[in-house]
Amino acid sequence: MGNPASRVPSDEGILFPSLRKQMVEHHIAARGVRDELVLDAMRKVPRELFVPERLREFAYEDAPLPIAGEQTISQPYIVAFMVEALLLKGHEKVLEIGAGSGYAAAVLSEIAADVYTVERLGPLAERAAALLAELGYDNVHVLHGDGTKGWHEHAPYDAIVVAAGGPQVPEALKQQLKIGGRLVIPIGADIRSQELVRVTRISAEEYRSEDIADVRFVPLIGEEGWATAGGGGKPRGKLHPVRSDEETLIRDLADAAESFASIETADLNPLMDRIGSARIVLLGETTHGTSEFYRMRERITRDLIIRKGFRFVAIEADWPDAARVDHYVRHFQYPPSEWTAFARFPTWMWRNTEVHDFVSWLRKHNGTVERNQRVAFHGLDLYSLYDSIRSVLNYLDEVDPDSARVARERYGCLTPWQRDPATYGHAALTGSYPACEQHVVRALTDLLAKRQAYAEHDGERFLDAEQNARLVANAERYYRVMYYGSRASWNLRDSHMFATLKNLLAFHGPDSKAIIWAHNSHVGNAEATEMAARGEHNLGQLCRQEFGAQAYLVGFGTHSGTVAAASEWDGPMEVKTVRPALPKSYERLCHATGLARFMLGLRGRDDLCGPSGLGKERLERAIGVIYRPETERASHYFQADLPRQFDEYIWFDDTRAVTPLQTTTIKGLPDTYPFGV
Repeated sequence: MGNPASRVPSDEGILFPSLRKQMVEHHIAARGVRDELVLDAMRKVPRELFVPERLREFAYEDAPLPIAGEQTISQPYIVAFMVEALLLKGHEKVLEIGAGSGYAAAVLSEIAADVYTVERLGPLAERAAALLAELGYDNVHVLHGDGTKGWHEHAPYDAIVVAAGGPQVPEALKQQLKIGGRLVIPIGADIRSQELVRVTRISAEEYRSEDIADVRFVPLIGEEGWATAGGGGKPRGKLHPVRSDEETLIRDLADAAESFASIETADLNPLMDRIGSARIVLLGETTHGTSEFYRMRERITRDLIIRKGFRFVAIEADWPDAARVDHYVRHFQYPPSEWTAFARFPTWMWRNTEVHDFVSWLRKHNGTVERNQRVAFHGLDLYSLYDSIRSVLNYLDEVDPDSARVARERYGCLTPWQRDPATYGHAALTGSYPACEQHVVRALTDLLAKRQAYAEHDGERFLDAEQNARLVANAERYYRVMYYGSRASWNLRDSHMFATLKNLLAFHGPDSKAIIWAHNSHVGNAEATEMAARGEHNLGQLCRQEFGAQAYLVGFGTHSGTVAAASEWDGPMEVKTVRPALPKSYERLCHATGLARFMLGLRGRDDLCGPSGLGKERLERAIGVIYRPETERASHYFQADLPRQFDEYIWFDDTRAVTPLQTTTIKGLPDTYPFGV
């Protein structure tokens, strides 16, 4: 055959070979397809030539695309996944049902000796045959006919793959399979979702069936398939499907979801309408290392700032690190603190290209508005004991040297432990070292007693010093109580974040509005999860109690892909494969819709969110900086009531890891200095 991969259009400067390589690397190999024959075939076939010309720029997104006849070309990952499931070794005879544009047949032809493909729609069959011949795929043979009957003249086949969802496995296809051959087909009683099944022929009358994955395909029309393209009524053949409650819910969920093609092109108007006049918007994430979550939060945040006048962004990060970025994005003139932002474990959580891009945008935006209208960037967390002490002392050295000397004496109690505060907590608990609570609280009260005088000197810098002093006091207590158990330390941490948020709202004024970036476990209402049974509360719950409907809680979810995470605390970052969501989870439910990405408003949707719908308690996944896929159920799932937990849910079926930045500081680059890159 010829070399179709070289026949790449050069219009608009699109580098299709490079995009194809990235697709295979990021959307196929990274998601678990390991067969080199399959990967090599996917690298060779030019998908852009099998989609309508107007859609060529989207050819290497991992998404299905429309073709003629109200049909679709399957997403690349699904094509690779199904071909791998056939267990081909090379030189086989393969039957494909549903030629479509011919793309999957071309992929199969790179592995098999001969590919026979059947297409129900005459115009599609003609176009596929002509294109495959033009590109030199001379081992592919196209037939216009009823795919459910197969292609008897060339049977038996080593493998059969069906690219449409049927109500059952057609008997004709089973009979045309060699003994030892494999048949891969989506089947299900509802055309909106199917189970991908692999059938292996054991003997003349015996077959073994395996469930592989939840999928969604166009309906298989024919004598042994569905009667109509809508899949309505009874299927042809023996099976008379009955829709289950779960299948009805999946249908309703798919109907209610607002699907979007990409983050950049998503229509946020409905979301902005649902947010309305809310004062606080909390944007979550189900992992600490997923690119799509960061990029979607950025997209939403930009709209909230530009269209609704939000005043500051506050993130699940330490105050001093965020203050370093705040100094940069608001173009402050006083000397910045001298350290690299977000340089301690887990560095990738905020030191990544996705956050860097948002910070760059925020600085540019702030450069176009008056100083008092610039959007601030703050941290909510309390782990920065060492940097916070240093910030307070540096501030006092400048504005009140006498108070600085007293503060140094008070903080001296913690000096031996600043680099390893967890060790201090253990020492104080066991009595081998006195607790420092009295000293650090006194340092805070001394600072607050001079609030008026200090704030007159520079209100922004006093806020920074005050917040750092509060952080030291709370962190000292946090590292002591963490040894009593997770509930006390968790509650203290989220209470600190909430107190910091309220302090910021007061500082920025009565009309100020805040955007929060934090993990789902912090922004979702803890009362709707099993956290409540453990006596834990969180930032989302406290915001709901304090601000009511003025707080809008947004959760995020994913089914599979890759994530940046470590295997243990202080361990190196790894790009790990996210295991497909567990059955009976919200994630598996969203995956079953077949939608690649969507937004779903939950507030006021009693029809969808009642106890027989999404309001039925299910499993939900949470991946933090640690990911242990080998203990997935125990380590990363909990029970939740999604509609009570969030006001909005944003879904990405397949996701990829964030891209971390280097942690070394490079001098002389003021345009990027918060990150030291």
